Amino acid sequence: MQKVMKLPALLILDVQNGFDDPYWGERNNPGAEANIARLQEVWRQKNGTIIYTKHLSLQPKSPLHHTNKEGTAFKEQIKPIPSEKIFTKNVNSGFIGTELQTYLNDHQLKSVVITGLSTQHCVSTTTRMSGNLGFQTFLVHDAIAAFEIKDANGKIHPPESVQELELAMLHKEFATIVTTEEILQEVTYSV
Repeated sequence: MQKVMKLPALLILDVQNGFDDPYWGERNNPGAEANIARLQEVWRQKNGTIIYTKHLSLQPKSPLHHTNKEGTAFKEQIKPIPSEKIFTKNVNSGFIGTELQTYLNDHQLKSVVITGLSTQHCVSTTTRMSGNLGFQTFLVHDAIAAFEIKDANGKIHPPESVQELELAMLHKEFATIVTTEEILQEVTYSV
């Protein structure tokens, strides 16, 4: 694992109630939120920077539609506290249409730890952009979750396959793929 010089920003992407809706289909990694909560707790103990994105969809049928207050609310397990930064967005990247990049630069945060929902949407897109923008990027594979997808030919791909392939595409090119335990050990002993 690459060495972390300063406590990175912890990015918690779109962990919202609407992702519990059957609309999304089958999901993998039911323990993702618990791992995110563990990371969140350590970052709070160390006075680290925690940044959230909240997806406000413009698609009327989406459980994350901007008018659905319950669906767009953060899950209780990882609810932000007032001192933590929230960026709202209506596209897949946490960097598009927000001040995330400016915020990271203004606070001299050169590395990020990415968690959240869902792997094939916001997590993948934000990870790619983070790497392309020059941030040292760590993606916590057991603190994210994917949903099944249907391809252009109508074939359903299970969430485990979606997760595996997304991580394979992101590894090394855009991010260092880590586990919750690995990142906790790193920040506990070297930051």
